[in-house]
Amino acid sequence: MNGNGHTAEELLARWRDALRRRGLSAANVAEIAGQMQGQMDALQAGGLPADEAFLIALKRLAAADAATRDFALDYCRELWTPAVERSAETIAQPEPVSAPAPEPPVAAAPSPDRRVELTVVLALAVAAAVVVQAPRLLGYDLTSESGALFYLRNAPFFILPFLAGYFAWKRQLNRAQCLGLALPFIAAAVIANIYPYDLDGAPSATLLLSALHLPIFLWLAVGLAYAGGRWRSTAGRMDFIRFSGELFIYYSLIAMGGSALTGLTFALFYFIDLEIAQFAGEWLLPGAALGAVLVAAWLVESRQRVMENLAPLLARVFIPLVAVMLLAFLTAMVWTGRGVDTQREALIGFDLLLVLVLGLLLYGISARRAQAAPNLFDWLTALLVVSAIIADAVALSAIAARITEFGFSANKTAALGENLILLVNLAWSAWLYLQFLRGRGSFQALERWQTAYLPVYAVWALIVAAAFPPLFGFN
Repeated sequence: MNGNGHTAEELLARWRDALRRRGLSAANVAEIAGQMQGQMDALQAGGLPADEAFLIALKRLAAADAATRDFALDYCRELWTPAVERSAETIAQPEPVSAPAPEPPVAAAPSPDRRVELTVVLALAVAAAVVVQAPRLLGYDLTSESGALFYLRNAPFFILPFLAGYFAWKRQLNRAQCLGLALPFIAAAVIANIYPYDLDGAPSATLLLSALHLPIFLWLAVGLAYAGGRWRSTAGRMDFIRFSGELFIYYSLIAMGGSALTGLTFALFYFIDLEIAQFAGEWLLPGAALGAVLVAAWLVESRQRVMENLAPLLARVFIPLVAVMLLAFLTAMVWTGRGVDTQREALIGFDLLLVLVLGLLLYGISARRAQAAPNLFDWLTALLVVSAIIADAVALSAIAARITEFGFSANKTAALGENLILLVNLAWSAWLYLQFLRGRGSFQALERWQTAYLPVYAVWALIVAAAFPPLFGFN
């Protein structure tokens, strides 16, 4: 209860009533109210009373979605005093990209100063660069076989804990939350280092599977830190999906710029007859590659409005292109009568293609306004999903043929499980998308399905990393 006598439940109830009066469907009302609830919970946890938390959450929701601005303005006029009504007028105005209006401060969880935040990011980047070189002091040289295997086992721990730490600091997580966040990393470190893998010659298949799947599990742990207490809400998980796509874009841009700078540096030193490639490759580039992840994460956080404009454009460009590519592949396969190669490398490449399709689907969903009506782009996205389902079925038949011929192995079992998980996700996504396009469902249902399905990937990754090595004799 606050000074004006409004509890959070009363405010949310009146908000829902206002949305219903304006003709929104029950699914849309539930989704928007869930976003509002998540914002208010975080603000009230920081010490704000219900009415102030409601206004701030309303402003954020209206600024992020133009379709709700009229609702926000009208509802503020109905609910608040004339003095607050004048403040509500600012909610209806889109914030300029060049100078976004600052949010009112929250006493218990203030937004960090930009310079302080950059200092923290750079300190963590330097720490990651130092830690990745620390094993050399213990004799684990990356160029040696034992060193390469050590780095293969522990690769995710050189950067992901620092990234989670950045978000834990920025979201002002309490001690209990930080301890809970540390548990997945501790468990993963134990799994990565205690198993007696068969290391005679090349790395064993189960070691490679563990090295590939532990980062997936830990990335969801980073998501817990990023959401900052909002992981259970659809909006919190969708924000993390959006962040993941934007981080990939920023990191790719930094990597391209870094590659050009590295090539120019090598050329300049070559002109004076100094060879620095080995020194740079062993000492500078690993730290720079890790530090760039933290810098890219900071850029995503501090330049969100730039990405809000860029993300829909990228999705609209690449989703149709990948859909056309998949259709061309399926057409060529039918026309020529050729099936997918059952060799391991071909199946891995096929799985990576399906993961790319899923990533584009998730990014496209995160970049789309949920309240917008179906359009041509939605039909193209649905076409991409249906094409991916057919391609996944082709991959499953190829895996089944390989298992029938050679029996089960760690690689084939992992590929089978991953393709089945992808098939379930894509199949239900296609159904929900078609329901939305036919006017029989809401886009929010598709968002809820995708965000609710994320833990499935983390659980499967943990099973592959933790259970497969002993099940298959660590070979």
